[in-house]
Amino acid sequence: MKKKKKVLLMGNPNVGKSTVFNEITGSHQHTGNWTGKTVDIAKGEYYYKFNDYELVDLPGTYSLLSSSEEERLARDYICFEDYDCVVCVVDATGLIRNLNLVLQVLEVTEKIVLLLNLADEAKKKNITIDIHELSSMLGVPVVQATARSGKGINELLEQVHLICNGTVENTVVQTKYSGAIELAASHVEAGLKHSIETDKNSRFFALRILENNDSFNQSFQSQFGENIFEECPLCCKLDNGKRVLEQFEISSDIYTKKVTKALLDRASEINNKAVNSLPSKKEKRERLLDKILLGKYTSIPVMLLLFSVVLWITIAGSNYPSDLLRTAFDSFEVWLAEAMIGIGISKTIVSILVNGILRVLLWVVAVMLPPMAIFFPLFALLEDFGILPRIAFNLDGAFERCGACGKQALTTCMGFGCNAVGVTGCRIIDSPRERLVAIITNSLTPCNGRFPLLIAIISMFFCSNSFVSALILLALIACSMMMTFASSKVLTSTVLKGVNSSFVLELPPYRKPKILKLLGDTIREKVVFVLFRAVIVAAPAGLIIWILANISVGDTSLLCYIAQLLDPIGHFVGLDGVMLLAFILGFPANEIVIPIALMAYLSTGEMGDYSSLDSLKTILVDNGWTWVTALCTCIFSMFHFPCSTTLLTIWKETKSIKWTLMSVLTPLSVGVIICALIHLVF
Repeated sequence: MKKKKKVLLMGNPNVGKSTVFNEITGSHQHTGNWTGKTVDIAKGEYYYKFNDYELVDLPGTYSLLSSSEEERLARDYICFEDYDCVVCVVDATGLIRNLNLVLQVLEVTEKIVLLLNLADEAKKKNITIDIHELSSMLGVPVVQATARSGKGINELLEQVHLICNGTVENTVVQTKYSGAIELAASHVEAGLKHSIETDKNSRFFALRILENNDSFNQSFQSQFGENIFEECPLCCKLDNGKRVLEQFEISSDIYTKKVTKALLDRASEINNKAVNSLPSKKEKRERLLDKILLGKYTSIPVMLLLFSVVLWITIAGSNYPSDLLRTAFDSFEVWLAEAMIGIGISKTIVSILVNGILRVLLWVVAVMLPPMAIFFPLFALLEDFGILPRIAFNLDGAFERCGACGKQALTTCMGFGCNAVGVTGCRIIDSPRERLVAIITNSLTPCNGRFPLLIAIISMFFCSNSFVSALILLALIACSMMMTFASSKVLTSTVLKGVNSSFVLELPPYRKPKILKLLGDTIREKVVFVLFRAVIVAAPAGLIIWILANISVGDTSLLCYIAQLLDPIGHFVGLDGVMLLAFILGFPANEIVIPIALMAYLSTGEMGDYSSLDSLKTILVDNGWTWVTALCTCIFSMFHFPCSTTLLTIWKETKSIKWTLMSVLTPLSVGVIICALIHLVF
């Protein structure tokens, strides 16, 4: 019985690999337009010219040099498994973005066919590709296709058939690196030829071993033996290669950057010679948008402007529904209290359940739900449209200089909506060390729950003009970003030392968001998720707050008594004991800090609302507030311990008391130091 020929499908995400797979095998694998869709290996069979073939669809990957789970799986399969041919599927509308992976695959094996998919889309965009020039520069056959209509598939099958049966042998053109890297690789390659047996290109293995990537080295040892690097002659040759790199002062980080740059330069050279593009109207618009969003002088101002608009819509749009919910909940509380008293329940029990537990719980819902329901969809809209990846691109360099991962830019942006969501979003960071940095510093980003307090204090003590108030708020946000960078640098220089990981961030095309799907997914996965965790801790917190406000020591409630005890510490950081206690009791949600402070200032036994900013300012000033107190309150609101929802999320993500405590101490230390300095100076 003839052995089946095995063919691999490789390519970047969103290039139509699954469509090619379905067209050839006749199966019905799900296809979609999002990164990381294929998270496992799909297999199918087909028959061509009296031969049986097995087609293997590998996970979409941008590079063989990166280390996400999907990329490791694809890399290990092409490096260590047996196969007869590799079909590299690329997007004909963005060849240069895809060539990085193609050039790496060419280093592994010469049994390759390049498939230019989405040829119809390229034609619509006035993109023409000289396939003969492209084939000559790569040294492999090139096929143009439109997989969803089946065009070009027969030609692809023929080229695969010729390679699998040895009728055609490719003459691959390899990427050349710097003299030092090539010399070092030649030493290691010589050792490999005497130490392992493989039908893959040993030069690729030599290059990866010199890269000193733990993930690849572990896979290599699993394939060829745990002690392979200790055996001669590989051990001696590897030492020779490392000495060459040391002589030229090429560290692991510099090595990776040099290899990556050489691949990108080669991809650019091929693209310039083989691709001719006349921009369509859509492309012209996209290029104009990129010039604005990624421009040296425009990117940061536009980013701040976009963020200001999102904040303004969130704040302005959430005020009315928040008021409606509070009014409805107040009426519900009155009705429920009267109903409970009417059936004989004591007033004390009613006060505990309604004015204590229920009031805090409903307050959290009323204040958190509207801004989350507005902010998260707006944030998802920026992500779906393609703006958020560009914001991450702009911030990538800053985070890299701090020793953190560029993906932290995304999780930091998520934190502006809710720190709990930002912490959960840190899962996109592959390096455990860098993931911890992002988790610990996320609470330095002011979430939407802190904005009502910040806006109220700015309007009362600094400027009532909405435009100037917005500028002051932006200055505070810029301060939070600076503290995020500084804290990340401190962490990566001390308790979380390590080598930066690299990642490939492909800027996706701008696309029209699917509004209904976006709303449904956002409300289900973010709004409900965060609100549920907030409600879990709000109820017991309401009970504690009621007890403190209604049980007295002499003529003073426990709330006021504890506030008096905390007064010296509060004054040290520019606050007072009442505000410090309000922040502590506001642990369930930042939104209830001011209501708790009012309970203490007015000596009331239950949490209530204030009628206007003027009346609130009068209460605060009468209790000793100055502009310094207001400024320190703003700073401490931005930099203090995470709320209960975020802290619970941190624990669930890290499963570590140590890192959970570090997530508390980092923002708290920043807040205490800055506030103490302000109080000392002024």
